[in-house]
Amino acid sequence: MKLQYKTPLLFLMMGGMLGITACKKNLLDVTPTDRIASSAIASDTAVYEAYVTNRYIGAKLQDKEGDGSNPGFGRGFEYSMWSSLTDESIYNNDDATWLIQRGQLAPENLGGAGVLWGRSYRSIREVNSALALLPNMPFSAGHKMHLEGELKFIRAFRYQDLIRNYGGVVLVGDKVTNLNDNLQDPSLFKRASIKECIDYVSAQLDDAAAKLPLNNDGSWLLGRATKGAALALKSRLKLYAASPLYAAGTWADAVTAAQAVISLNKYGIYTGGYNNLFLVNETNETIFERLYTKNANHTHLEIANGPNGYGGWAGNTPLQNLVDDYEMDNGKAITDPTSGYDPTHPYDHRDPRFAATVLYNGAMYRGRAIESFIPGGKDSKDGADNWNTTKTGYYLKKYMNDAYPLQNPWGNAGFQPWIYFRYAEILLNFAEAANEAYGPDVIPSGSTLSARTAINLIRSRPSVNMPALASGMSQSQMRDAVRYERRVELAFEEHRFYDVRRWKIADVTENKPAGGVIITKNADGSFAYTPKVALDGRSFATKHYWLPIPRAEIQASGGQLQQNAGY
Repeated sequence: MKLQYKTPLLFLMMGGMLGITACKKNLLDVTPTDRIASSAIASDTAVYEAYVTNRYIGAKLQDKEGDGSNPGFGRGFEYSMWSSLTDESIYNNDDATWLIQRGQLAPENLGGAGVLWGRSYRSIREVNSALALLPNMPFSAGHKMHLEGELKFIRAFRYQDLIRNYGGVVLVGDKVTNLNDNLQDPSLFKRASIKECIDYVSAQLDDAAAKLPLNNDGSWLLGRATKGAALALKSRLKLYAASPLYAAGTWADAVTAAQAVISLNKYGIYTGGYNNLFLVNETNETIFERLYTKNANHTHLEIANGPNGYGGWAGNTPLQNLVDDYEMDNGKAITDPTSGYDPTHPYDHRDPRFAATVLYNGAMYRGRAIESFIPGGKDSKDGADNWNTTKTGYYLKKYMNDAYPLQNPWGNAGFQPWIYFRYAEILLNFAEAANEAYGPDVIPSGSTLSARTAINLIRSRPSVNMPALASGMSQSQMRDAVRYERRVELAFEEHRFYDVRRWKIADVTENKPAGGVIITKNADGSFAYTPKVALDGRSFATKHYWLPIPRAEIQASGGQLQQNAGY
């Protein structure tokens, strides 16, 4: 049986600081019909279980979020994906993403990034409410233990989203805050240091991992947190902690955290094809994913991101910045004079992950070749529905399922899983940390891998088969290799935004123009490729390494909540 994420059944609150409060009987004291009372949750095990299950999703707090279903932990499948706040893509129709690309976000207007603070603390409070009720619930000791681990994992995930976007945040512990609490209490608004936050969440994840089952089986439904999910989240946090922006941990600790997942001997590299990995449920590579069914579909990706010549809306269109970073299939950068790169045939002989991620002019798609060329290309401004033409010259391929209808897909598409953690990320975490702590070819104590061999496991994936990294690389060369792998292996999976910030290179990558290409078809049938700027004004300032806390949250605290620097 799969865990199906549908519209939440239960809400205990309407906002981040609202709680269950008692009031005197009066004409307005009526029983709400749109939610279940806390007394029902505390007295009915089935209702309590449903409440816990629904903590895997969040409330829709912003237009177009979670279209077709409510948002999960992160944005995941949305019309405007998180990639379109980075140098991976731009969102063709803006949807409050361009202001972030242009460095115009402010505490009063965070655009598409405006709901992270409120949703995260809302979820933390909901989890704390459930944890407060759990000791008195009539479950077996074993099941009660699993539920506690699950709730602590969910809470830790929400803290991760707060930490990686804002830095040090308020740690509320197990407290359930109510409207009648004293808002002058400084502990409600005191931000802990990044290290204090990482240490707290890591300890919570250790506790969760000890309580959670290894597998989703029996009564533990598919899609719920497991020991591997808790350890994978800790691995990500420890990697972030050791990174230059955070400077709150050690690379050796990050190695140990990644090795803990590897040592479960449960996960591996999926051999069914890189493209298929994102279309099917429950692969051996998936550690934690959100599952969808026909009763709970998400954004219909094919029409939302497809080429205009097929009736698609373009959506998240890949940037030339990303396209140019894919190596040739011999493992050499296109800037290497010996790579064999031909600028008149720029898409030939590239890393196979390129064609699995990006639809480019000439790529076969749904029975014909993509025509993003002018004049006359069906998928260009000369084609049908030209207001949906890509601004970059490319369309998104990753996640697109050709078996789903592109036109009129409603209710018959949008069932791909969203993968929160997969084994390739853990190998990349391990490789980066091991290289920084010990160098490219040292096998850390307790492991059978070096940084280089971990990367080669990813590059040798069937359907990818990129050349193995050779021994003898310097630490700097391996650092570049790791960053390349994260760039292309994890493209469009909500990593790039955080990677360039934690490495403190966003002031370089996010200040480059949003590149695209104009493809002109010549009379002899050949093509000319002319660079263009797909979105003007792209800009990044030092303050943008962290998001601003929404102004409304600062005001609600009476000015006690400290804003991030520069805002």
